Amino acid sequence: MQRDTKQRGTILKVLKIADRPLSIEEILVTTRKIIPGIGIATVYRAIKSYLQNKKITKVNLPGCQQRYEVTSLEHNHHFWCRMCDKVFKVPGCSGKLNFNSPEGFQTELHEITLKGLCSECSL
Repeated sequence: MQRDTKQRGTILKVLKIADRPLSIEEILVTTRKIIPGIGIATVYRAIKSYLQNKKITKVNLPGCQQRYEVTSLEHNHHFWCRMCDKVFKVPGCSGKLNFNSPEGFQTELHEITLKGLCSECSL
């Protein structure tokens, strides 16, 4: 088990404060505002460790680079802005979408990604 260094702690803090899924590049840029000398290898190692410890979760969106967010017990979906490429959480799913399943099928998991323009890009 790796020790929790200041750098690793800052990376986790960046993900918590963002409150939305971040790419490795977004994590690096934001963390460098706090710790200017942090390297990309440190970010990758921290992400790998936090994934193993289930502190963070991968967010896989079709056609979008890998994102990461703090693990939550609350189910949510995502909105992907096609202009700025940011991904945002969309809360409030009831989790009951069986009405969309073909007859005789049983839905066990669903993921919904909305795509369009975020509030900043739609101005």
